[in-house]
Amino acid sequence: MASSQDGWSSAASTASATRLHSTIATCIAEIRATSVGLVSSHFCRQVVSAATPAPLLTYSPLESVEASVSLLKISNAFLPGRAAKVKCDGKLPACTACEKAGRENACSAANDQFARGKERSYVAALELRIEKLERRIAYAKSRKASVALHESDSLAVAHVDRKDSLASIRAAIHRKAARTRENSDVNSLISDFGFLSVNATTRDFEPSMINMTFARLVLAAATKDAVPVSTESSLPQKQYATEIFHHFMKNMYPLFPCFSETVALNVLNDIYNQQTERVISASDHWLLYLILAIGSSMQSQNVNDEYYNLGVQFVSKALDYADIALAPGYATQIQSLLLLTQYAILDPNHFDSWLLIGFTTRAIVDLGFHQDPPLSSVVDRATLDMRRKIFYCAYALDRSISMVHARSFSFTDDAIHVAFPNAADLDRKGKDLENASILGSQSVDPGLLLFQLRRAQSYWYQELYQSYSAPLPDPSSFVWQICLDMREWGESLPSNLPAGIRQMFEQELRYSYVYCIAPSARAPQITDYHRILIFEHSLAYLLAMQEIASAGLNGAFYNYHDALKVYFMANQFLAVLTDSEDMLLSGAQMQIPISRPGAPPAPPIPRPQLRNGRSGEDNISRSIRCLESIPQTLEVYGRRWEDSAMLKQSLERTLADTIGRLRERKKVQSIKMEQPTYPGSSPSATTSPRGPAIARTPPQPREIRWVGVDVSQMMHNRAHQQ
Repeated sequence: MASSQDGWSSAASTASATRLHSTIATCIAEIRATSVGLVSSHFCRQVVSAATPAPLLTYSPLESVEASVSLLKISNAFLPGRAAKVKCDGKLPACTACEKAGRENACSAANDQFARGKERSYVAALELRIEKLERRIAYAKSRKASVALHESDSLAVAHVDRKDSLASIRAAIHRKAARTRENSDVNSLISDFGFLSVNATTRDFEPSMINMTFARLVLAAATKDAVPVSTESSLPQKQYATEIFHHFMKNMYPLFPCFSETVALNVLNDIYNQQTERVISASDHWLLYLILAIGSSMQSQNVNDEYYNLGVQFVSKALDYADIALAPGYATQIQSLLLLTQYAILDPNHFDSWLLIGFTTRAIVDLGFHQDPPLSSVVDRATLDMRRKIFYCAYALDRSISMVHARSFSFTDDAIHVAFPNAADLDRKGKDLENASILGSQSVDPGLLLFQLRRAQSYWYQELYQSYSAPLPDPSSFVWQICLDMREWGESLPSNLPAGIRQMFEQELRYSYVYCIAPSARAPQITDYHRILIFEHSLAYLLAMQEIASAGLNGAFYNYHDALKVYFMANQFLAVLTDSEDMLLSGAQMQIPISRPGAPPAPPIPRPQLRNGRSGEDNISRSIRCLESIPQTLEVYGRRWEDSAMLKQSLERTLADTIGRLRERKKVQSIKMEQPTYPGSSPSATTSPRGPAIARTPPQPREIRWVGVDVSQMMHNRAHQQ
């Protein structure tokens, strides 16, 4: 009977050990699961029940023979110890008792938890291991809640045993939480653009498929005030439309040649010729109506004059063809968006140019226009050249709009690889005499010059304002190099440029000088020499803009953004005048700073412009005249664009105070000038007009070159392509 009881006891111990083996395997699986936050709710109860001997079970003779053999092996592992009644001596790889019994492989050797000679039984060792695994599971559960709340960094982390790899588990949890937060932020940021990015090149995005079109999405986002429905059912007379068309081609098209000139002329003739057999597409109607709208709005002088209202009517007619003209997947979509963006700059009351250029650049990237195609796939040079013109028109508008609003670009220069288009207009070959008489011999070379200028502005704007926040190691050398390149480019402008376009480029250069010389995050410190340069360039810019505004703003493509530039330049002028009024108004000569060896020289101080061809005007008088011109210029812009009137109002108080202070200073200076001089005395340095400190040499022709923009390499590559 005792033997029978020993057999039952041995079987129970064997079953307990088997359950413990299974429990440990489950523990390991649970530990792995808890690393991602999944823990079984009834696991601890399983561990406790596994450590307690289960009731005696009656085994069926149909059970697996392998299971019985396994139980016998586990049971026999305890027999040597029970028979000898000795404890394990801890020898490795097996204790002495097990070696004598021939059970080396079944020995539960000593571990680092107990001293030698005091080892527990095999079952006790398994129970200890279970307790250790329970602690790891509890720790993983506590970390799960902190990961879900994104507060893993704020919880105190208890000391853990490195041997249990808890440090590795904690590091993995931190990495997973960081990835989860990052992915959540990115997904939240781009979720609104996901629909657009997928459908921007989907050609079945049509009204017949769904009730939303790309055009409706663009117009819903970019429209400020609804465009009134046109009451005119027919086009104006062809002669009147041709005059507007000619004005556009003379002043806008040379700067933004984003479509074929021949195609535009054919569309104009076909629409007015009712007997034509050619089918006029929706894109053709959009092209003509937007050309007429832009050409009419460019001639407007007041917000509600005839030219402005006519431009709104043309846009209203064009919107009837928007669903097809803005259909994704075609080059005509980009051309249509470019024309609408140009109109939005002239009519900010109805459209947001910032959003429209964003849609345009998105379409540019989706269609791959930001990368030149492989040479093997280029079949027609004219098509490749038009593709490049379309890209750089969007590029130039994106850079101009972003800079004037002090915002980031739609894409960086590192993401593009497009050579400049040909300087010669390929469209003009084979043009008939009638078309030539309408357009004359106007060249699109100004467009190439504008593309080069925007590429240079993009380079230094990204470096100074859209790059790292750490200051440059040598900011003065960087700024001086930019100024040197822009000055050489300005001296290399073709002599046959139209006067209005040349004046526009000169104004852009002055604007660029002040923009890059002014304090920024990467060049925060400026000297008195910087202030003199800002003073002279901003003064020349503001006085020139007054003359342009008084002439009617018809010499080139002037728009609402020029009012924002006037506001920017006025603030820069007031800032340096407030900081160093005595130094700037004294007229004292300033020596050019000495550059370190190998560094570019500092730009020379520009000559003061003579008033009515006469010299002798001092800096106080020039400053007063400049400050008085600012509200006059903004008033002209305010009659055309209502937002410009708000810019004028924000400056009136500061301008009035500064002008009053300078006039008092002028009176004091006049009193000193009227005092008699005695032999041996000389006029004060503060009363003499300031002249340039260095001699100037006649400009030499230079190659157009930009820092970070290898134009010559682009031209070399283009020559090979031809």
